[in-house]
Amino acid sequence: MITKLRRIIASLLVVSIAGLGLPLPAQAGMVGTDAITSSPGTERARIATFLDRADVQAQLQAQGVSPSDVKARVAALTDEEAAQLAGRIDTLPAGGILGLILLVFLVLLITDILGLTKVFPFTRTVR
Repeated sequence: MITKLRRIIASLLVVSIAGLGLPLPAQAGMVGTDAITSSPGTERARIATFLDRADVQAQLQAQGVSPSDVKARVAALTDEEAAQLAGRIDTLPAGGILGLILLVFLVLLITDILGLTKVFPFTRTVR
């Protein structure tokens, strides 16, 4: 009985040691230049240059939002939110900034309702 147990253990050890020499599977993929060169600083700079345009500021003021409030809100964005907003700016059609203005308005409205900012006088906080 003990000799059979020793043989089983010895054969398992042989298989285990032989398996150690096999290479492990690895996966590799191409890394795009966007992933390397994009950083939160460049995305925030891209958003800031977009918001510095005269037509964007005119539309923001038409909606009743001051440019200083928008810049403060952009500075308060997380890195992920800044990347998402910068990606949306890149996909906007030419001359179609209404969607971005609506997005900024909704972000400011939601933060007002949550009590994080006080931009609009017509909102009441949920707190």
